[in-house]
Amino acid sequence: MAANPDTPLFNRTRQAREAEVMLNKLIDEFDDNPASMHYFYDLFRRLFIQGEKVAHPPGAQIGITCIQAPEELIRAVGAIPIRLCNGAYHYDQIGADLMPAKSCSLVKATLGRLHDHEQGVPRVGKLEAIINPSTCDQKKKAGVMMEELGYQVHDLEFPNVKESEPARIYWQRTVRELAVTLQRLTGRRVTRKNLNTAMARTRRAQMAFRALHNLRRKAPSLILGKDVFLITNAYFFDDLERWTSAVEALVAELKQRQQNGFNAAQKKAPRILFTGSPPVFPNLKLPLLIEEAGGVVVADETCSANRMLYDLPAVDEWRVNHMIDALADHYLKPCTCPIFTRNDDRRRRLLDLARDFAADGVVYQAFSGCQVYEMEQRSVARTLQEAGIPMLYVETDYSPDDMGQLSTRIEAFLESIKTRKRQARTQRA
Repeated sequence: MAANPDTPLFNRTRQAREAEVMLNKLIDEFDDNPASMHYFYDLFRRLFIQGEKVAHPPGAQIGITCIQAPEELIRAVGAIPIRLCNGAYHYDQIGADLMPAKSCSLVKATLGRLHDHEQGVPRVGKLEAIINPSTCDQKKKAGVMMEELGYQVHDLEFPNVKESEPARIYWQRTVRELAVTLQRLTGRRVTRKNLNTAMARTRRAQMAFRALHNLRRKAPSLILGKDVFLITNAYFFDDLERWTSAVEALVAELKQRQQNGFNAAQKKAPRILFTGSPPVFPNLKLPLLIEEAGGVVVADETCSANRMLYDLPAVDEWRVNHMIDALADHYLKPCTCPIFTRNDDRRRRLLDLARDFAADGVVYQAFSGCQVYEMEQRSVARTLQEAGIPMLYVETDYSPDDMGQLSTRIEAFLESIKTRKRQARTQRA
């Protein structure tokens, strides 16, 4: 990565200080961090604190505002997908000038970052265009604001349901139209060869992530959740091959940890499943507080981690249109985003994760103003309660002001889980 001549000044900016405080907590407040994590610690330090520019091979850079934008199509035309979701309170405050005060922090921070144009962190350079899936209403309206900031925006029309055949066909047509748009932007055709190559590159990353995901099932825990969120956040902007190699190295280290009987958490640490609004660096305060309080995040159901890379596309016919349709199905069918009219699939997914990862409880984060997550928490809480799984619902934003209050609530929740487990052991004895 090329050095930034403005680095000494950048170190003193508000966004750099905010990132430095969080990164130092993630590193310094925990013992025995995996050696392979230093790649990711160094990456975030250089990009978010020192202000270096992300280094990528030549190619147009295409911003995406959601994981529902098929990145394989972007890579097939020689472009580079950059996910624009941002977690900085600094950019949240800038975005507040563009959106209502009660809007979602993630959307506000994304707009705030784009308002800085090429100086937005991480610094990725000129964006050829932005692909904006029309998932939640706030992202739909934000697309127009991005255009007003000078960006070329392609609205990717996402269906409100995923169970019906008309919705599936509509989405397939939408993804085919995206392929046409990308060809026009880059001057390169989507062919069977380059799409197959792009899918193979992404498949290697998916396989590496799936191996990491499966290692999180182990008890005792081999890695803390705060590190997994950092890893998946790096996927937003890092070079694909470098990221994949770093994850593969980490997986090898964790397998060695398993052989050595290593425990990354306290012996009786409550195992937590995290769901809801996505933790995006530097706003990793809730996962951090859980693990500072003695819990361990063993799994998650969020669009900044597990939902991103776990499922693999299934292709029956290796012709271009069939491959594009298979990609469309891959991005629609497994999706458990709460923007869908019904949330049955998401509730089933949470129960499966809680069972498979032996979770003792669920922490549900909803950003203030994120209506879909706020509205859905009642049905999720009811489903978990019926299954005997305790849930802590947390409504928060990017401000650090509520960390003391959140810490108290999390400590009480973890203690209630420990008490519950002690009582269960007593009854069995």
